[in-house]
Amino acid sequence: MERQHGKRFAEKHGPDATPNSLIKNEILKRTHKNEIPCAVAFEIAEALQVSADAVGMTADLMDYKLVKCQLGLFGYPPKKKIVKSQDPVAEDLKNAISDALDQEKLSCKSAWKIASRFKIHKMKISGACEAMGVKITHCQLGAF
Repeated sequence: MERQHGKRFAEKHGPDATPNSLIKNEILKRTHKNEIPCAVAFEIAEALQVSADAVGMTADLMDYKLVKCQLGLFGYPPKKKIVKSQDPVAEDLKNAISDALDQEKLSCKSAWKIASRFKIHKMKISGACEAMGVKITHCQLGAF
């Protein structure tokens, strides 16, 4: 599967990068249509005791498309992004997000931690970020 720009996912890792065979086999077992949902990638990482970015890199090297971001930021055709602004944002949640910002942006990992701390769905965090005008960066799988 190719990116819209005509580049293959594997190209961002350089010509010498090779997929991890254990991760590759697990991806092949659990997916179809050359797509891997975010949640499945994290299940594989946990099952194999590897990092999420290792799963993301292996998926890229297999030219698999990462889909169904758990924050709702990508992988939902036809619009790609399904996150909606969650306005108003509770003051305690707003403060938690503000405290976790790095250069005015929130990392994916920090968003997950906040969701866990508040015991709310991850998309509530990205929705709060939408309302606050905060960009989420550094996908744990390497998608963005």
